[in-house]
Amino acid sequence: MSFQIERGFFLLDFVDHHAVLGVPIDADAQAIRKRYLKIARRLHPDSFASGFEQEKQRASQLLSKLVNPAWEKLSQEKERTEYDLLLKLKGQQAARQGSFELGNLGKELSNASNPDHFYRTSIKGLSDKQYEHLDQALEIIGQISELNMVYLMHKDAQGSIGIGTQKREIFTGSNIPDSSQSSAGVPSVRTSSVQPRRESVTDQYCRRAQEYATKNNFAQAVLELRDALKIEPKNSRCHALLGMVYLKQNQVTMAKIHFNKALEVDPQNAMALEGKQALERVQKQAGSASGASSVSSRTAPQKASPKPNKPDNKSGGGLFGRFGGKKK
Repeated sequence: MSFQIERGFFLLDFVDHHAVLGVPIDADAQAIRKRYLKIARRLHPDSFASGFEQEKQRASQLLSKLVNPAWEKLSQEKERTEYDLLLKLKGQQAARQGSFELGNLGKELSNASNPDHFYRTSIKGLSDKQYEHLDQALEIIGQISELNMVYLMHKDAQGSIGIGTQKREIFTGSNIPDSSQSSAGVPSVRTSSVQPRRESVTDQYCRRAQEYATKNNFAQAVLELRDALKIEPKNSRCHALLGMVYLKQNQVTMAKIHFNKALEVDPQNAMALEGKQALERVQKQAGSASGASSVSSRTAPQKASPKPNKPDNKSGGGLFGRFGGKKK
């Protein structure tokens, strides 16, 4: 399934990742992450509301071919720095060409008395319904990209672009910017605020899960990791962490399942390998304890009136005792 968008930056053969996620071009990392999670949960096959197979396939395609690549680009510091520079240069190119047929919102933005407010309000209104009806998603992405382009053209004309920062000024949109604005001849990108390295969504889930686990809040840790696996089902790190959390709760079967899944994806996953070794030690210890208990019961002096066939409680005692084997 191909997606063709013929508005805004897409007319310049440039994929507008901000438009795909429905965020302003100077959105910060937290806003981008929040928006991506909302879209991903809506479009993911496990949570997509529509019962029609064609709609599910379209949602999956939008997620995998547009939304996820946009997140990957904007969530990594190095990738976003390069992307921001290209975006700014595309804004300059659009300003030089200056012959685009704008839609109603683009025209209104060009003539707005408070363009900054108009731009953000319009982006918010469009993003609220962006993936509500999938047959309209591409059109709305195009409208947002057109707003991004017009906004960036006028910002560039003022020499006040601060992509990725909170820098904002009212623009008038008059002349093409002078290259002398930067000592290198190219306007700088994000000079006033450097964002920290952005984690991927799954990394963020894993980090929170580890924090919950250290506080013995295993239930919440499991929820975080399961949410991560809905987005990235074959993430080796998530499976390994989930195995460790289950192991701490003495849920050895579930722990083993997730350690195995982690090793299927990455046979060298150190955490999963360590977890499987821990499982083996636990089972050996439990087996030894069970065997010792059996020997003790056979060699102990007989009492006057023993209760027949009473199970030895010690064989099931301890955190992992129930996984000890019966030895004869």
